[in-house]
Amino acid sequence: MGMELPGIQTWIVFYLISFVVLLWAAFLSAKGIMLWVSLMLVIVIVGVNFYVVFLQIKLQASRRQMQHDLTKDFVRGEKLVTDDRPKH
Repeated sequence: MGMELPGIQTWIVFYLISFVVLLWAAFLSAKGIMLWVSLMLVIVIVGVNFYVVFLQIKLQASRRQMQHDLTKDFVRGEKLVTDDRPKH
């Protein structure tokens, strides 16, 4: 069972922006100027990416738990309620 990713286009744009920011940070650090800015950009981008992935994993787990709660009493192929009234 794989994770369903809603809005794959949003993810592509998000990671493209992250990649551009990381490239800019690498350029700044390679030039030796504004090292604190490039370090801050790397920390922020990596932190945001980990946070977003963590939220997606948490969302998937809550969906799985909700699906389990909704289907825990479902019995396939058997009647759940039997009629125990006397027949006439």
